[in-house]
Amino acid sequence: MKSVKDFFSKHHLALKGATIIVGVSGGPDSMALLHALHTLCGRSANIIAAHVDHRFRGTESEEDMRFVQAYCKAEQLACETAQINVTAYAEEKGLNKQAAARDCRYQFFEEIMLKHQADYLALAHHGDDQVETMLMRLAKGTLGAGLAGMQPVRRFGTGRIIRPFLTITKEEILHYCRENGLSYRTDESNAKDDYTRNRFRKTVLPFLKQESPDVHKRFQKVSEALTEDEQFLQSLTKDEMNKVITSQSNTSVEINSSQLLALPMPLQRRGVQLILNYLYENVPSSFSAHHIQQFLDWAEKGSPSGVLDFPKGLKVVKSYQTCLFTFEQWQCKNVPFEYQISGAADETAVLPNGFLIEAKHYADLPEEHGNAVFITSEKKVRFPLTIRTRKAGDRIKLKGMNGSKKVKDIFIDKKLPLRERDNWPIVTDASGEIIWIPGLKKSIFEDLVIPNSDRIVLQYRQHEKCRGQAKS
Repeated sequence: MKSVKDFFSKHHLALKGATIIVGVSGGPDSMALLHALHTLCGRSANIIAAHVDHRFRGTESEEDMRFVQAYCKAEQLACETAQINVTAYAEEKGLNKQAAARDCRYQFFEEIMLKHQADYLALAHHGDDQVETMLMRLAKGTLGAGLAGMQPVRRFGTGRIIRPFLTITKEEILHYCRENGLSYRTDESNAKDDYTRNRFRKTVLPFLKQESPDVHKRFQKVSEALTEDEQFLQSLTKDEMNKVITSQSNTSVEINSSQLLALPMPLQRRGVQLILNYLYENVPSSFSAHHIQQFLDWAEKGSPSGVLDFPKGLKVVKSYQTCLFTFEQWQCKNVPFEYQISGAADETAVLPNGFLIEAKHYADLPEEHGNAVFITSEKKVRFPLTIRTRKAGDRIKLKGMNGSKKVKDIFIDKKLPLRERDNWPIVTDASGEIIWIPGLKKSIFEDLVIPNSDRIVLQYRQHEKCRGQAKS
């Protein structure tokens, strides 16, 4: 088939000496592809058929497997097969059968590629499939690379997935089968309206072909143009997101939302998509462009702080100019703690946020004693001191101020990220009076002229083991 030879030439793919795994269901598309590659390559390449029996149709699907095996034996082609209980896999993973079948099939293909150190995995998706895929994704609200449909060549396993039939129609494939006397199996489920793709295939595609017989070629050109545009925009997005992302781990990404919102809208959308691709092993099928736009609207116009829920337990915690995408629930919830400093000797309290508070008796005055240092004595405050998380109604009497101020308002004034407020330490004396909010504010109970013999210096600093991991 000339179109297959042209495909390898267009994409600069070497055939001679290559190992090609061909996904073969037994249907007309995959049988035509197997035959075309075998005819084109002869003995110059190693062709291996790979078939998965999903066990959806009992003996009928097993007969499909036997058919593929018999054809390969007759043509002296290697054949790898697997029978997988996809229904059980779908129930275990909470997937629909089609998504589960795809997972199982591609896992098998990857194993076979690794086993044979294959260069290519050839799949028989054709031009009609491409039109259906692009329309389905458009109807779902997909943006970016996904809207371009299936790629003719992409990295996979030990090599690359190739789709040599994307420029031809189903009718051309059936004609090829008739012309070459190829037998094939027919899966009756492909004619049912149970699946979205089948409905597009039976209703939308015939209309488009009536309007434009070569619609598959037009869609493929659009796909290629969208892919080129997307590659350029992705490159710009990655450069910009290096400035937007402030920290990341395997389960969390923190960004400066004002910098994200300052980017052009196409880069904003792709920036969020990059974060999702990084955090999700596989972005859930329930995720759509709507979620990304919902986040961007919320980040720009919503309240200064709050939590947004995404699929599969991902949460976005917003606090002023910071947004944290995280799967770690502790970063979204209050985790109360309480420690005591007795005042009897030098003591250290290690806090859950990666910081500690040291209490030292008779210490020299530090050169710098900003809000991270509090100086007092047992004559000034009543021990034991308590280091705890905030409580509703907390107030502190500040230096130079009549009356008291809400701790909540201090957090707001300091633009303290929402996720940090519930873990921020509050220091009280034995009567429950708040004497210090470490790193933020001091009360009237600090005294800088206490004699050295009575002085107790409290210092709030990062734990050595957490340097570079936690931030004040």
